[in-house]
Amino acid sequence: MTEDGTPAPRHALVTGATGGIGRAICLALAAQARREGCVLHISAASTRTGARLDRLLDELRAAGAQASGVAGDITQPGDCARLVAEAQAAGGDLTALVCNAGASGPGRLADLPVAQWDLSFALNTRSAWLLAQAARPALARTRGSITAVASMSGLTPHPGYGAYSATKAALIMLCRQLAQEWAADGIRVNTVCPGMIRTPLTEAVYQDDAVRAQREALVPLARIGRGEDVGEAVAWLASPAAAYVTGQNLVVDGGISDHMLSMIPGRPGRPPVQA
Repeated sequence: MTEDGTPAPRHALVTGATGGIGRAICLALAAQARREGCVLHISAASTRTGARLDRLLDELRAAGAQASGVAGDITQPGDCARLVAEAQAAGGDLTALVCNAGASGPGRLADLPVAQWDLSFALNTRSAWLLAQAARPALARTRGSITAVASMSGLTPHPGYGAYSATKAALIMLCRQLAQEWAADGIRVNTVCPGMIRTPLTEAVYQDDAVRAQREALVPLARIGRGEDVGEAVAWLASPAAAYVTGQNLVVDGGISDHMLSMIPGRPGRPPVQA
């Protein structure tokens, strides 16, 4: 709060902002600020400038937020520092860093190229550490937060997805360690683990009615997640409402990660295996 009792201005840097989950995070942050009567600046980071980033900035401004775009390759250490510096120049000290950018790639560990392993870790794990390092002075001044988007694949092995599970598991542990090391600075650090989320990137899968039904049947809440589900979780963790929450991993998966034992044949409620 400011001296006159109004909410203090906020400034969030969101990476991977133009994707389905990134866009939902940005819009959730804007909606939250609007509800709370808070001035919010969003620095939306993408790999490149262009029409997609411009459309997102227009959406955010229409939603009542101030917005600016920054672009760079977060697998490059210099770009991580530059993105934070450019965001700071546009919107002032960061109060929230949201590390959402990431990617998976198919591959078996038996013959996975070293270059693919290294790229996966640079994008999904190392970038969060480098962005956090660059943002730390500002976040210490504002007693701000870092939220990283991991994956249920970081909690359970995902065979055939190369280094993805390893990178997301490492990201979760990285954020737990940062939470401990930076708590004295007032910086909170948490992760969110989405399950199956329907986004433009995964939409082709859900156009197959049979596949969609099979996936929905696996989820205890009986639906595929939306970008908004992840966005609301991130917005809460970045807000003053979560002021006493740090080093935690919030699983947003409709219950699927804990559902495995219920699917074992012969357990109560499961049909026996036919010989």
